[in-house]
Amino acid sequence: MAQDIKRTTVRWVGEERFEGGEATGATVTLDGKNQAAPSPMVYLLLAVAGCTGADVASMLKKMRVALDAFSIDTVGTRCETEPKRYLALHLVYHLRGDGLDEAKARRAIDLSMEKYCSVIHSLASDIRVTYELDLATA
Repeated sequence: MAQDIKRTTVRWVGEERFEGGEATGATVTLDGKNQAAPSPMVYLLLAVAGCTGADVASMLKKMRVALDAFSIDTVGTRCETEPKRYLALHLVYHLRGDGLDEAKARRAIDLSMEKYCSVIHSLASDIRVTYELDLATA
């Protein structure tokens, strides 16, 4: 089985800030203080939402749903002591589109969470990931 290997580099730019990305790709700024840019922990929430969001959008398109609006709110609950890792993540999917119903939305979300979202599957297995669905206010 072939492996898909990703390589990144971050470069310190002062204080608790870094810039980084893949050698030939776009770069992002990370700020440990969450002031000039998102912190690494916020980026993890963004990565989860972006990954599952891409899955859901792709699956709904295959289900012949024309999305009008789609956003995901993500809440991470962290441990109060070091290393202050995430203990639980909760996502709220706000979806609106032509041909969309609750069954299609939940099928796409469940498939993403259970099978396809590589970011969620890269998290520690004891991190609880839950979601809710809002079809009214996307």
